[in-house]
Amino acid sequence: MPGQPSLFEAMAINGVEFRSRVLRSSLGGRTAYYDGALSPAWTNFERRFARPEFRLGGLISATIDVDDHRMSPLQYPKLSHDRFIGPLAAGIRAVQSQGCRYIVQLGDPGGHTQTGLLPEEADGKSASWGFDLFYGYRNVTTPMTLDEIAAEVEAFRSAAVRVRAAGADGVEITASKGYILHQFLNPGTNRRRDAYGGSKEKRFRLLRDVVTAVRAAVGADFLLGVRLSADDCNWLPLFNVRWPPVWPPRDYLFGNRPDTTLQYGEWLAGLGVDYLHIDSGFGFVNPKGSPGDYPFEGLRLFVNSTRHLSAKAAFRATAMNMTPAWLAKLTLGYRWRFVPAANAHYARAFRQRVKIPVIANGGFQDRAVIDGALAAGDCDLVAIGRPLLANPDLLALFAEGRAPARPCTWCSRCCTRTAVLPLGCYEPSRFDSAQQMQEQILQWSADHSA
Repeated sequence: MPGQPSLFEAMAINGVEFRSRVLRSSLGGRTAYYDGALSPAWTNFERRFARPEFRLGGLISATIDVDDHRMSPLQYPKLSHDRFIGPLAAGIRAVQSQGCRYIVQLGDPGGHTQTGLLPEEADGKSASWGFDLFYGYRNVTTPMTLDEIAAEVEAFRSAAVRVRAAGADGVEITASKGYILHQFLNPGTNRRRDAYGGSKEKRFRLLRDVVTAVRAAVGADFLLGVRLSADDCNWLPLFNVRWPPVWPPRDYLFGNRPDTTLQYGEWLAGLGVDYLHIDSGFGFVNPKGSPGDYPFEGLRLFVNSTRHLSAKAAFRATAMNMTPAWLAKLTLGYRWRFVPAANAHYARAFRQRVKIPVIANGGFQDRAVIDGALAAGDCDLVAIGRPLLANPDLLALFAEGRAPARPCTWCSRCCTRTAVLPLGCYEPSRFDSAQQMQEQILQWSADHSA
């Protein structure tokens, strides 16, 4: 209809023009060396999505860790030292040379750190003391000191400076996925009674400090976004065990609801953030942030790989090994199901309230769904992850009036297996043979897509 944006229509935010309204969301995998420096496999992987005929407006990087020690997990990229700038810059140039924009997403898993070579006390640092059976490998989390909080702010600030030095088009701060900034925002995990907890204003303070420091460091002319969970849903996944309980029960069961996160969005806009990237849920993976089937096989593979790190990790692996897949999917997988445009209604609420551009994430693969979200004014852009891993040429197919012959099945195997195995699609139904699957997964070690 006249006046409604097309997914192929360009859009500019703070001087950065995206050639379409579809961005590739953050896709992470083992594409770095052991120290976190990016390898050629990362450049090969990113460059394929940037091809002009694929028509993506831009790419958002995997969550690049600002902490110099935590592994999230091994062979995932870091940006905690100047030595990481060179490899990042080379990859960014390879993407931009094809007319595609590149945004670097920064984060720190904190107490949700997934793995390590050896157990490290620093991997349990969070807003408060607590036990969580699903997320992180440490038996309990420990509260960060004020000095550690100040160091965290500096880690984000200095990493953002490196993002600009590497020539990226923008930087995105992860205050979602259950990462450290999210742990401070969430009243279920932040029970502090100092300047960083006790009210929604104080729980917001760490994010405020980080955004303020990053904006001052990169300048007003550099694109700055925040990925924010609109609705935490602490009670998902079902049957998780968290201790201690939190009063009121709403905070324990639900965490932040949209009435609070919309306020966060207003404050972020007031701090000079250029856009918000909206998803939902707390922790990674979770059924709100990764709508689709419960990835039991991948999660079991992962927990077995980390069982040596703690008593909790060993118990978790034993329990999953003893649970039949059908029972796990019936119980642990309760509420895991595919929902088209799962977070578009949240994005719409933010777009109406904060008056800055909004990206919607989750459940986008069909052109009609994407067109519908844009036409309805739910969002300004959409971010797609798993469907583009399955079919990097998705937009090219749309332009020809076609849909992919083998679309993403929303199995979420990629979300869980690539913490242990190479990055790729592990859905058997999408391939003629296991050999074909392996060839697709391993192709990034050499440049087959230039």
